[in-house]
Amino acid sequence: MITIVQRLALLDLDNTLIDLDEAFGVWAREFTADHGLGSEGFAWLIAVGRKVPHRATFFAMVRERFGMVEPVDTLWARYRQRMPDLVSCRPEVLDGLTVLRRAGWRLGIVTNGMADNQLGKIQRTGLAEVVDGWAISGTEGVRKPDVRLFAIAASRCGATIADGGWMIGDNPASDIIGGNQAGLYTILINRDGATHDVTHSVTDVLQAIELLLLCYHPSYGMCAPQ
Repeated sequence: MITIVQRLALLDLDNTLIDLDEAFGVWAREFTADHGLGSEGFAWLIAVGRKVPHRATFFAMVRERFGMVEPVDTLWARYRQRMPDLVSCRPEVLDGLTVLRRAGWRLGIVTNGMADNQLGKIQRTGLAEVVDGWAISGTEGVRKPDVRLFAIAASRCGATIADGGWMIGDNPASDIIGGNQAGLYTILINRDGATHDVTHSVTDVLQAIELLLLCYHPSYGMCAPQ
């Protein structure tokens, strides 16, 4: 049986629409040079930064590891100010989102993080011009996988998750489990090859965009069977 759902796609931001890992590497090189931390310091930043995604905790560890006098809040604020200038969204991703909207899709970004950092990324990468709305946990006071953040993002797009839709992201817990709990079909940007409870699994957001276009093409119908 094939069920048609509304053309609503909610997308994660970091490491889905933008390459946060690459930008973090650039920041780490700058931070290392500014503070004279050397190659060992750089390697530590990269290793710990990937294991500790919550940046308040990360910068508390940075401050202790390198004996810095600046408060954690100052280090973290400087990071948030810098990161929007370092991230980018590939032109082909922006083009793909534009094609989706022209095909009748409503697009929203749903992301965890501090409001200034995440909003800066959305605006400076050009994503603000190619989506209908967004919901940032730091603004709304709830975090993925809480269903309420997905509902807020959908409402910003003039839709409701009660009518279904899709969630695309790279995090199996916050994006996929959260999307499933919200009643959405899910597409995982799967880079580790593991098996997850997901409607579709791809390795790049461009493949997810192509899949959505194909799923709703008149020649094929909807490709999420129930």
